[in-house]
Amino acid sequence: MRLRAVFKVSQFRGGAPFVSYKPPVSSQLQSQPNRSSFGIAFDIDGVILQGRAPIEGSSQALRRLYDDSGVLKVPFVFLTNGGGIPESKRALELSQLLGVNISPAQVLQGHSPFRNLLSRYENELIVATGKGDPALVMSEYGFKKVLSIGEYASCFNNIDPVSQYKAWTNDNVFCLSSCLKDLGPNCDVLSERVQAAFVISDPVDWGRDIQVLCDILRSGGLPGRSGGHQPPLYFAADDLEYQAAFPLERLGMGAFRIALESVFNRIHHHPLEYVSFGKPNPFVFDNAEMMLKQLLLLHRDVRGMDDKRYPQSHSFGTLYMVGDNPSVDIKGARQAGHPWFSILTRTGVFKGEDNDSSFPADVVVDTVEEAVDYILSRERS
Repeated sequence: MRLRAVFKVSQFRGGAPFVSYKPPVSSQLQSQPNRSSFGIAFDIDGVILQGRAPIEGSSQALRRLYDDSGVLKVPFVFLTNGGGIPESKRALELSQLLGVNISPAQVLQGHSPFRNLLSRYENELIVATGKGDPALVMSEYGFKKVLSIGEYASCFNNIDPVSQYKAWTNDNVFCLSSCLKDLGPNCDVLSERVQAAFVISDPVDWGRDIQVLCDILRSGGLPGRSGGHQPPLYFAADDLEYQAAFPLERLGMGAFRIALESVFNRIHHHPLEYVSFGKPNPFVFDNAEMMLKQLLLLHRDVRGMDDKRYPQSHSFGTLYMVGDNPSVDIKGARQAGHPWFSILTRTGVFKGEDNDSSFPADVVVDTVEEAVDYILSRERS
């Protein structure tokens, strides 16, 4: 029996129509065709999770993308600006929280593109900051001489003038000798210039990190020394706000970037130079499309499909971006263009009744469960 979905066509203030989806009475659709001509990218915070808790219906929605034996039926990835831990660990956490088998290849974090810079900085001294374990993230990408900004700051007496008032740093004893040993015998942190700084995720100690980054960047890579060009600075993302467990949005990496840039530009004669990755940059969506193609080919191999049905050059008819932040998820999908199709949920940053006026989505739904309902219904029609 075909299920009929109900749609409401509305106008947002820009004048263009959008579709507000109302799910069918039953979500039990017919089984999907063997070949998937579509793929899905899900944001995590505000779409799948609130903090560490799954949003109601998110686990059930994802299970519908697998067959009864647990094999991926519809290729999908998590496309998030978050991070701070390796993709392998994040995949394990998501698998446990959501009750489905998530592979590391399905986790695309804000800092995932940093691995593309390995050829440039593999054997250079770099620092990394952010919540989680930023140095471990970069080490797993293959960078050989990386320190967290906390470890790096510990090498310089009094670089953080208020460190004695921070109980959390006094209680945290860095294994600094082990970290420095890992850098190799020819590396002297007190005399070697930092070649690049990476903001992996939302920093925990803004005051220390702004101070130490300013010291590194305006000294040419060696605090306390003079001159030199500013080392490259990379941000994994530039979100001003994001949805966490608290009802109101929280300040994100973009807010930290604004604070750092404001201070740096007041104390240095040249403006701060930096590169931001993450959504809404179009190349992030190009990378997600490439990964979805790889998942589709893996799906072909697992099911024993022949090459004619799953050609190496397969192109998707539609790629769905399901997100909660119009200025990040929806803007990015719109900029990426065909074959991307944007779906905006109301469980995160966006909570409006109609569409967003600045970055309108193709479809607006209440939850990710309704988003999956809509996608599967649309692909069956």
